[in-house]
Amino acid sequence: MGDRLKELKERSLKRKELLAKALGVEGPDGLKEVLNIKEDAAAKKKSQGDSGAVSTKKTKTDDSKDEKVKESTDKKSNTSSENGVDQEDEFYKDSSTFLKGTQSANPHNDYCQNFVDTGERPQNFIRDTGLANRFEEYPKLRELIRLKDELISTTNTPPMYLKCDLQEFDLSEIGCKFDVMLIEPPLEEYQRSGAVYDKYWSWDEIENLNIHAVAAQRSFLWIWCGNADGLERGRKCLKKWGFRRCEDICWIKTNIKNPLEKRALDPSAVLQRTKEHCLMGIKGTVKRSTDGDFIHANVDIDLIIDEETEYGSKSKPVEIFHIMEHFCLGKRRLHVFGRDDTIRAGWLTVGPELTSSNFDANVYSGYFNKNPNDFLTGCSEEIERLRPKSPTPKNKVLGEYGISVVKFSPFEGKLLLHLDVEIFTNCTVPA
Repeated sequence: MGDRLKELKERSLKRKELLAKALGVEGPDGLKEVLNIKEDAAAKKKSQGDSGAVSTKKTKTDDSKDEKVKESTDKKSNTSSENGVDQEDEFYKDSSTFLKGTQSANPHNDYCQNFVDTGERPQNFIRDTGLANRFEEYPKLRELIRLKDELISTTNTPPMYLKCDLQEFDLSEIGCKFDVMLIEPPLEEYQRSGAVYDKYWSWDEIENLNIHAVAAQRSFLWIWCGNADGLERGRKCLKKWGFRRCEDICWIKTNIKNPLEKRALDPSAVLQRTKEHCLMGIKGTVKRSTDGDFIHANVDIDLIIDEETEYGSKSKPVEIFHIMEHFCLGKRRLHVFGRDDTIRAGWLTVGPELTSSNFDANVYSGYFNKNPNDFLTGCSEEIERLRPKSPTPKNKVLGEYGISVVKFSPFEGKLLLHLDVEIFTNCTVPA
């Protein structure tokens, strides 16, 4: 029995020596470190019975390991110093480790991680956002925009402006109804962007403006409402003034010029705010299919992608004026809370931050009361041909007596009949 045990131990020792040689270890004793082999089962049972002894043993083992690691580190440092290479502390450089699709030859773009690394916002990489090159690949739209800009510039009224305290001044004293209105209130939330106003207005004060008194029967209103609670309060203002919310124009702010500029953040904010909303309201009944003399829909988009203004600036993108002028053909335009830098041909600008006034109610009203359609810019044949129009319904056929029969109705499969009053005004429908 003793000879058999001795033979097995010799074989085990030879296997350990061969394995140590293959792994590049000096001897069998170094296999535990390489293979991360712990104590055998007998030692584990013993450790369970005597925890104190085991903890002491583990401490000694850990100390020996730390000493060996330290020796190896010292050897590496000595080798690198001998070779003339200085050791530098590792620090975070980029997000190449965390990029999506790093296993492929062409990894995916991760704009969010790029923003964390460089400060460049994802919207910086959207192409053809400017007014000059937006329609380079769409020649018809480019020609349409050019023709509309020429028509607007020739039909604009001279710029007028009125310096007034809007808390004391009643807008109804202007004595005119307006087709297009833009409200740019000095909101309290603009304080974090460094904009300084003589007075910051609350939403309750904005609601008290007498906007409905100067709104025409068919009119549109745009109101800048920030990016916080202004969306909900802006809707309430539209409702109080007799408007229905129909669109939300969003200003996406880029930082191409100053990607590393640090902006003051709201103490309660978790993310950086890089957008601002401008709500659009409609009053009256306006349909793009029948009111082509008053609106031209689908000429512009509901996004403004423009550079964020400098800290402390009050300016908004000038593109909002182009959107309003391209959409509505009414020439009676009012800008509330305007400033000297927002005075514009074709607009009446009112606000407390204007330095002077040239408004004359009689002169201004005289621009629109000579003919019934003097308040409209009009439309040329070429613009009418190029502008986007509503498609004609494919499921309608004109029947006898000028009756349009809808073949398929969403109302429980019933046929819908209605008179085409514009064509057959004296039509009598048989029983």
